[in-house]
Amino acid sequence: MRQEHFVARHRAAWDDFERWLAARGEKSPRQRQRLVLDAVRDEDVPGLYRRICHHLALARRRGYSPQVTARLQDLMQRGHNALYRNAPVRSHVALAFIGGGFPRLVRAEWKCMLASLLLFAVPLVAVFFVLQWRPELVHTLFSPQQLAEFEKMYDPAESAWRIGRDSGTDVAMFGHYIFNNVSIGFRTFASGLLAGVGSAIVLLMNGVIIGGVAGHLHQIGYGSTFWRFVVGHAPFELTAIVIAGGAGLRLGFNLLAPGNRRRSDALIEAGRRGGLLCLGVLAMLVVAAFIEAFWSSIGSIPAAVKFAVSAVLWAVVILWLWRGGRGGADAA
Repeated sequence: MRQEHFVARHRAAWDDFERWLAARGEKSPRQRQRLVLDAVRDEDVPGLYRRICHHLALARRRGYSPQVTARLQDLMQRGHNALYRNAPVRSHVALAFIGGGFPRLVRAEWKCMLASLLLFAVPLVAVFFVLQWRPELVHTLFSPQQLAEFEKMYDPAESAWRIGRDSGTDVAMFGHYIFNNVSIGFRTFASGLLAGVGSAIVLLMNGVIIGGVAGHLHQIGYGSTFWRFVVGHAPFELTAIVIAGGAGLRLGFNLLAPGNRRRSDALIEAGRRGGLLCLGVLAMLVVAAFIEAFWSSIGSIPAAVKFAVSAVLWAVVILWLWRGGRGGADAA
């Protein structure tokens, strides 16, 4: 077929596809609506795109002019980007989930969340108070090297607590805290695949370690430094660990007691809900890392201010999880 006959036969389809691409790229709703009226329907686009790819192959094989092949190549590339690229995450959808869907899902799993809280908080509080009564027992939890590191880190005489860190160090620590926090949250959730026992062990161990560090530092007189550092990010970080543990326990419960469902179906359902919970946990851990890097490390802020801010943040987290998404559709 001669080139002019080929172009005349198929130009209308190329023009339609180009208008459809232009309609997708327009930012103004009014302009987009005007272009869509002249374009093909979305359901017809995949077939039209395949024809254009075929036209490009024919044009190349028949040696048509560079202008024709260049236009078809451009349409093919733009069509591929429009049809096969990942759909963008809509910010309002993410915000709606964090503000409403996530708290509803946490409340829907309240039994697992309560079990996770007890597994984490009971050993934490128990170890803390035991070390106030029998401080020598700390050596059963930590090596002398570890205790020396803890004490050096929170020694009130360290200059870093008086003048703070420089901005470059804060940014570096922000990345470190994100990696550390997310790894803990992921382990707490994923270990639930071990029939829930894995999550329970991780929660117990974290409670014992945090209670041991807090109890030892408080007992030797470094409590003022320690508490001033941790109270800012604790509302988000500790709550996120408990939620990740609850999601892990749900995995274990569904594995052990699938009910009327097949075990595989029950596990998939728990994994889906746990994945959604982990999205919220991730957001909480990023917030905690930001506070830890840019607020908690400032030693010049009076203790009263730090405790007041912590109280506000605890109230925000509790109110968010208690009231967020009330009256909305079930997140599950």
